[in-house]
Amino acid sequence: MSSISLEIPEEVLISLKETPETLSREISILAAVKLFELGKLSSGRAAQLAGMSRVEFLMALGRYQVSPFSLTSEQLEQDVKK
Repeated sequence: MSSISLEIPEEVLISLKETPETLSREISILAAVKLFELGKLSSGRAAQLAGMSRVEFLMALGRYQVSPFSLTSEQLEQDVKK
């Protein structure tokens, strides 16, 4: 497994009221969610990046207001009209 180092100013940790460990976990999840939302990672690979199962990842998407469905609103609207 590869590792990425990220420098976080102490002031940011204080402002967020997070420890380096909890912020690291949250950043991993946020990156996975965004990469999934952009279509760069499948839900399975994004879940792997987030360190959780695919089902847990899909269920967590709602917390970040990201749909687990890859259809656009226009595609969904067309499907409803059919």
